[in-house]
Amino acid sequence: METPVNVAVIYYSATGSVFQLAKAAATEAEKAGAHVRLRKVRELAPEEAIATNQGWSDHVATTQHIGEAALGDLEWADVILLGSPTRFGLPAAQLKQFIDTTGPLWGQGRLVDKVGSSFTSTATAHGGQESTILAMNNTFYHWGCVIVPPGYADPIQFQAGNPYGASHISNNGAVPPGATELAAVEFQTRRAVQIAEALRRGRYS
Repeated sequence: METPVNVAVIYYSATGSVFQLAKAAATEAEKAGAHVRLRKVRELAPEEAIATNQGWSDHVATTQHIGEAALGDLEWADVILLGSPTRFGLPAAQLKQFIDTTGPLWGQGRLVDKVGSSFTSTATAHGGQESTILAMNNTFYHWGCVIVPPGYADPIQFQAGNPYGASHISNNGAVPPGATELAAVEFQTRRAVQIAEALRRGRYS
């Protein structure tokens, strides 16, 4: 019997859209037989700023039970799924700050050959979804990961429409991810787990 692969779903979410995608990814990875860690990155915004947005403050309050990401989660993982909202076509500073702490692991080659994949949410249509996913994937290039996009490898992708990674339009946080977006991130997760399993079989066969 194969040893289950380890999946780290590491995300930042302000009002909850990316969290919903991350939670769906974590649940799907568990269904696929993986060991899973769902981790949020540390919030950098001051409490005064968070308090000005009810959706933001509500989300912070309701996700206190989610553990914060640590470098050990990356080292443990065979699959790393990164999720972030868009900030001017780039990942949120909170996720970038966490990524910027990974130098010691990178320098020791401890992130090489892990499977990486990314997902996002934007406030508006054409709000930087693809550029945000590509920016997150730039990190995987430097780490030496095997990037696994969803492509159009499942019928859901012809509905979801983003071969780079699952994405969602939240209308400034007012619209949660729907069935199509959740199904897309679930497929993306299954595909990443399957590729990680295949890589492991190839390496140890």
